[in-house]
Amino acid sequence: MAILEPVVDYLSKKHDLTYWEYTLLPDDGKRYEILEGELQMTPSPKTKHQVVIGNLFVAISLFLKKNKIGKVFVAPFDVILSQNNVVEPDIIFISNENSDIITEDNIQGSPDMLVEILSPSTEKNDRVKKKTIYEKYGVKEYWIVDPENEYVEIYTLKENNYQLLHSVMKDGVINSKVIKGFSIQAQLLFID
Repeated sequence: MAILEPVVDYLSKKHDLTYWEYTLLPDDGKRYEILEGELQMTPSPKTKHQVVIGNLFVAISLFLKKNKIGKVFVAPFDVILSQNNVVEPDIIFISNENSDIITEDNIQGSPDMLVEILSPSTEKNDRVKKKTIYEKYGVKEYWIVDPENEYVEIYTLKENNYQLLHSVMKDGVINSKVIKGFSIQAQLLFID
């Protein structure tokens, strides 16, 4: 493992990283992403984060088993938006019409919907950097889920800009425009 530390050190200082350089990173159990050419390392998620990701993934998966309109994936799974923007969103939805971006190794292009579940260490990136990147690359719907305060913000792309579709507290109902017909009571996301 010590021999790989210089590789991580070199890559973390260099700007304008590419996907090829990203593939050189060691499999050290850490989550790495490239945001606008900068290497980002994210610590392992906390328990509430994992509960929410599991609950939402299961709900979407069950809906898609009945309504075969696309596929859902859960992190870690690389989404290559460009050579300098490689992300690992918590949940990824890709419609059947957009399925040509799915490869054996990763997603190559813009998914229809991405979900980020906030952690204290990722909140700023999720709310600002990633939101700007997802908007730039045409991700049609972006969910930000806050497990601590138990609410969800859903943004949809309108004329190349994100508009807040709705902000839902835990006693509300979440509806997706992209996963047509999918809705879930917000409180179900936060039940342990």
